Amino acid sequence: MFYADLSPYAYLPAEDGDVFTEAGAGLRFVTVRNAYRRLNIGWLESGQPWTKGPASADFVSKLLAVLDGQGVNQALGLHECDLCPVPLDSARPWYEPRPGHRRASAATGEIRVPGAPGTAYAAPQLIGHYVADHRYLPPREFVDAVLAFDLQDRSAAYPAIAFPWIPDDAELYDALAE
Repeated sequence: MFYADLSPYAYLPAEDGDVFTEAGAGLRFVTVRNAYRRLNIGWLESGQPWTKGPASADFVSKLLAVLDGQGVNQALGLHECDLCPVPLDSARPWYEPRPGHRRASAATGEIRVPGAPGTAYAAPQLIGHYVADHRYLPPREFVDAVLAFDLQDRSAAYPAIAFPWIPDDAELYDALAE
């Protein structure tokens, strides 16, 4: 699925909002509707233009930390990287890195990185694979936003979610309580 960098997010309808998953338990879901403007980053597809270049080690490290600590709009389906020359080998789990690859070449969700006030960058979880394995170089403003993202800055109402702009009136579904 290709969306140009910095274009308005359109993968899921705005009225559906973003669904954050608590990374630790994976059973608490917070839905945020229209709380911020979302911009696409890293929605790459074979045959579409994208920028290549070296990424700093600090950026890669911080991006991977964001990916490890946040899950947004987790889906039941699996999105495979179509930039890789070989499709996934069904003999091994999809989440394991492939030979020669530092990150798994398939994913099931997205991440959000806060930018300027009221704006968040929406990226597929495959962005780590794209940066680490295909030398994708996101726009400078996204790189700066990732480097500035304080993973400890969390919503007061939902301190388990690694994203600071979750409003107090967000909807919480707590599977642990059922």
